[in-house]
Amino acid sequence: MSGRLVIGVDVGGTFTDLFYLDENTGKSWIAKVPSTRGREATGFLGGIRKGTDDISAVATIVHGTTVGTNALLERKGGKAGVLATEGFRDVLEMRRRDRPQTWGLWGQFEPVVPRERRVEARERVLADGTIQTAIDPEEVKKRARDLLARGAEAIAVTFINAYANPANEKIAADAIRSVWPNDYVNISSDILPEIREFERTSTTVLNAYLQPVVADYLDRLASELEKQAFAGQLLIVQSNGGVMTVETAKAMPVRTALSGPAAGVIAAAHIAETAGFPNVVTGDVGGTSFDVSVIARGETALAAQTAIDFGLVVRTPMIEITTIGAGGGSIAHVDRGGLLQVGPESAGAVPGPVCYGQGNERPTLTDANVVLGRINPDRPIGGALKRLDVDAAKAAIKVHVADPLGLDPVAAAEAIVRVANSRMAGAIRLVSIERGHNPRDFVLMPFGGGGALHAGALMKEVGLKAALVPPYPGVTSALGCVIADMRHDFVHTVNRTLDEIDFAALNADIAEKQKAGMTLLDRSGVVFEGRETLVACDMLYLGQTHTVSVPVAWQPGRAVDRQTLRDAFEARYREVYGRLLDGIAVRVLNLHVALIGRRPKLDLSKLAPVGGSIEGAVQGGRDVYVDGKWHKAAVYARRALPVDAVIAGPAILEQEDATIFIEPDLQGRVDRFGNVIIERRAP
Repeated sequence: MSGRLVIGVDVGGTFTDLFYLDENTGKSWIAKVPSTRGREATGFLGGIRKGTDDISAVATIVHGTTVGTNALLERKGGKAGVLATEGFRDVLEMRRRDRPQTWGLWGQFEPVVPRERRVEARERVLADGTIQTAIDPEEVKKRARDLLARGAEAIAVTFINAYANPANEKIAADAIRSVWPNDYVNISSDILPEIREFERTSTTVLNAYLQPVVADYLDRLASELEKQAFAGQLLIVQSNGGVMTVETAKAMPVRTALSGPAAGVIAAAHIAETAGFPNVVTGDVGGTSFDVSVIARGETALAAQTAIDFGLVVRTPMIEITTIGAGGGSIAHVDRGGLLQVGPESAGAVPGPVCYGQGNERPTLTDANVVLGRINPDRPIGGALKRLDVDAAKAAIKVHVADPLGLDPVAAAEAIVRVANSRMAGAIRLVSIERGHNPRDFVLMPFGGGGALHAGALMKEVGLKAALVPPYPGVTSALGCVIADMRHDFVHTVNRTLDEIDFAALNADIAEKQKAGMTLLDRSGVVFEGRETLVACDMLYLGQTHTVSVPVAWQPGRAVDRQTLRDAFEARYREVYGRLLDGIAVRVLNLHVALIGRRPKLDLSKLAPVGGSIEGAVQGGRDVYVDGKWHKAAVYARRALPVDAVIAGPAILEQEDATIFIEPDLQGRVDRFGNVIIERRAP
């Protein structure tokens, strides 16, 4: 294998997706292999070998991983300990006094670090940064030894008000490192130097909780790659859509919490904008979940924090993604009230849907699509199975859904799909209509193995303008890994009114963080096409609780002043709320600085089909069940369709990583980048 090969690898719960790009020739190809849950590195390397027989020729591997996400959701992280200020060891358990269920007087919550591994030390920093009580290093060493004796593998130091003055935390960290057997020492002023005690504590503790698991996984992965003579760069996708080095990922594993889904959104933004659609709703239908995000005017939406599960709050910039349990493996059942439900329980990759023939007896969304004729049972994606068992899927639907509801199995299968579509449409409305976006201005970009099967139905139900199916929908997240930029985020609490701020100090702080970010970009060894510094402030009126994120125009040699910042806040506040509040002082809560290294982007025209004809792409026909009756649908080899081809529904477009279903009242058009644009047919 010659050339400079870049590989994007997205390890999901069901499949590991790979996208290969030879940067010298522009040639690309894909692979999809079953994930090996618990042995992710094995599936990772197996997938790479499927696409290239010479790993030594690979220049860069960019990896989107769910190892951290799964460890949080399944509570299978390392054994962490917490060292807190005296009187504050229960911040993690008290949270924001919220409950798993809003209504009712009971609820259970077990923090990831039990109380016996949360210890205290005498120290105190006041809110203005004054050290009232200095930390005693000998006491810290004793507490650290106590935690080691109780089985702690990693430690989180979370002193009160450390964001205002990290001196006590830094002294404690030095003392701990003198007795701690590994590098898993975390201090909150490094992880999140930001006001708000619970969020800072939670993020720091979860970072410590993930370190043993994620670092061990990345070390094993790097070791296995080295054995295969890999001498290139291994980069990890962050939740903010950027990439980072392995060293950064091992130090900040909490930043990988939504790594895989973020890569898909980055790819979607690039594909859609190149195709002329700056407003997009992404819909990633995987084996276990449906992930939705909004891209408005070409910009992805970043959330300041998210809750991976109840009580597991991570405050770090991440692409705003809404997830529901409605993937291909979601199990359909009739509840005690006689209502049909799909998900959130999933059959996962093992045993998988009933049609896989691996022991599951309860029907899934994939089983319903197989029974309805939308999935070709003789060509299952992923290569692990030779054929799907249609009869077993139909029998399972009959027992668990059709008979309890008094339907025949085919009608029950369509009911399963409709319920799943309804749940997916609800998630799309949540991130679009309910946030003030007009769906007629947006297109849907479905991806994941099952997204394109539901594109038409979702487009019609929500009222979206069209659906854009990318050239490789089943491996879009892996493609996103290949094109993702490198990004480093910094935050610092200011907590002053505009009139109180020392702008010379503020500009010096920005310059210092910009320099630190540039150093990290230099140290990565990655070649960038350009670099960009983004500055923003969390601002609010005095007396308010919630902030607005205010972009600030900054560049070296051009300082931010009081009036510039006030004008930026008023413009942003008016955009969000429609009016200003006269006569009330403005507070700057936090300063954010992001350094972005722009990596080369893929020339998407290289993904377009070359030549071909509609007649040559025809693969025969198949009966599909839609809206209560059977239709004869033409079947096409999607990658053999030429540019500008128009395919009227009902039709099925098959490719190695996904299947596209075009409903009877819709049509699909191949654009010059190889995307299929699904639109309403003219009356």
